[in-house]
Amino acid sequence: MVAGVDEAGRGALAGPLFVAAVILPFPCAVSGIDDSKKLAPARRRQLAAEIKKAAVAFSIVRREAFEVDRLNVAEATRQAMEEAVLALKPSPHCVVSDAVKLPGLALPVIVEAKADARYLCVAAASILAKVARDEVMEELGRQFPEYGWAENKGYPTPQHLRALGHHGPSPWHRKSYAPVRMVVSKQEW
Repeated sequence: MVAGVDEAGRGALAGPLFVAAVILPFPCAVSGIDDSKKLAPARRRQLAAEIKKAAVAFSIVRREAFEVDRLNVAEATRQAMEEAVLALKPSPHCVVSDAVKLPGLALPVIVEAKADARYLCVAAASILAKVARDEVMEELGRQFPEYGWAENKGYPTPQHLRALGHHGPSPWHRKSYAPVRMVVSKQEW
């Protein structure tokens, strides 16, 4: 059994980081699984529901913005990926990671850039992580409409950067990220 693990939200200025791990059956009856970035939002949501039904096992782990700030994004991602894999029941025999080394796992790990474009289990994990994160960012977008999170999902779009400069950071912003840090520095000065 091979588990795929991937993240969503690593490059965002705001909101939580999500990681998913998935073990798919072989053969997998879910068709259309692909890198989450290549799929329309409605299709991602549909596939996420199908993946959850078909999966041998899946887990989703969330890291808040303050944890990303405290640990740094690379360490927060690594820890969340290891936690997501360890939460799988049954346990996998091997893991495929999308470009993140996982030294804390006592099983073989294949680390490959763009693994979500090559391995079905990693693409499935990318879909689950992205759908979970998008749902949270849409809810946060209703609470903080000035940042446009319903559309930009917390990523540094021109609209988000303008709002950040005008309104300052929210409690959901990652204070360690350069654009947010610059706004905080200007406010303190």
